[in-house]
Amino acid sequence: EPIRGDKQFIEKFISSLPYSMTSAQKRVVREITEEQSTPIRMLRLLQGDVGSGKTIVALIALLRAITSGKQAALLAPTEILSKQHFENIKELLKGFDVEPVLLIGSMKIKQKQDIHEGLKSGKISFVIGTHALLTENTEFADLGLAVVDEQHRFGVKQRLVLGQKGGGCDILIMTATPIPRTLAMTAYGDLKISQLDEKPAGRR
Repeated sequence: EPIRGDKQFIEKFISSLPYSMTSAQKRVVREITEEQSTPIRMLRLLQGDVGSGKTIVALIALLRAITSGKQAALLAPTEILSKQHFENIKELLKGFDVEPVLLIGSMKIKQKQDIHEGLKSGKISFVIGTHALLTENTEFADLGLAVVDEQHRFGVKQRLVLGQKGGGCDILIMTATPIPRTLAMTAYGDLKISQLDEKPAGRR
């Protein structure tokens, strides 16, 4: 079903960012937004060098799902990366009424249980974690978008598992590796590709 989000919330979030978005980021946000708001499932690859601002673009898509009353998940390949995303995003969301939750393998069993219950009941709307999110006992009430930070791994099978968990939710895959079109077609099938080909101002 279409994910339209709370337009005012998104605009307010964008204007709160510590730097202005590049025209490439704005273009890609438009591409993703258009696709989220159709009833067709999104399967999109977001390609861009390290530092090209993929996380902000993905976060806007995640916030759109959350402000549509759905759940959103951000998946990273390692605990360190998950924690980095979590800290970074928590900072960006200061003063907004959205609270991300971290779910990683090294957490205490009780903590994990609480998060699993929150995801299943729908009380938790935004979870950031490792592939631990894909374990059997993670159930979502209504997962609207899964963002997968692949860095340099192609975990096609893992993505499919996550996609099924959401009853076919939207999927956005972030990668820093330029993927030749031919490989993209074989590894990713019918994925559409968005490219961030511009460095944000003041970033090295």
